[in-house]
Amino acid sequence: MLTRKQQELLLFIHERMKESGVPPSFDEMKDALDLASKSGIHRLITALEERGFIRRLPNRARALEVIKLPEAMMPSIPPRRGTFSPSVIEGSRGKPPQPNVAPKPVEESKSTSIPVMGRIAAGVPISAIQNNTHEISVPMEMLGTGEHYALEVKGDSMIEAGILDGDTVIIRNGNTASPGDIIVALVDDEEATLKRFRRRGASIALEAANPAYETRIFGPDRVKIQGKLVGLIRRYH
Repeated sequence: MLTRKQQELLLFIHERMKESGVPPSFDEMKDALDLASKSGIHRLITALEERGFIRRLPNRARALEVIKLPEAMMPSIPPRRGTFSPSVIEGSRGKPPQPNVAPKPVEESKSTSIPVMGRIAAGVPISAIQNNTHEISVPMEMLGTGEHYALEVKGDSMIEAGILDGDTVIIRNGNTASPGDIIVALVDDEEATLKRFRRRGASIALEAANPAYETRIFGPDRVKIQGKLVGLIRRYH
């Protein structure tokens, strides 16, 4: 028998995994359940793991797997505070077949090609975005309106936002952002990095999603926004 908080957390994780394929961060879970600290989330996750509802995957940051749900399902908990939920395409990783279940027909999905503009640092900034290196095919429903391009992620500074080294991020081109958006930032016209956008008075803060990295503060004339993150593609080898 689960407590209400345990069930709320389990369903929140389950719904986020269904929507994006990426588990929520501890901060997102804390906000969704209105808890004062992340220590309460650690206790709830431990309790759910002990009862066999979730499993923590070893050697992977923020990796959770929902094994089962309670029979009496409560309404799902919507994510709060406008946190980023990336659209994720998972590559060549097969799922085990379910016994006695007929396979569903695969629906054709319209796709389009967008340019891959080299690598982007999710860590220490690297040299500015390169020219078009090649193109990739992306489902139309992932893109929405506007112009888009892709970048290959190098580094681990955004792991708690579900963005891993080797991912390909999909960026909507633009030069504006709201606080909390994950953006491509060009620093001093020579360094490109993928970070969460914040404002600190008149300055701009580029915030990592990994406690090993410090938030970097710049004057507004030193940072140019090159676009916002709208999705990512992950391949499994």
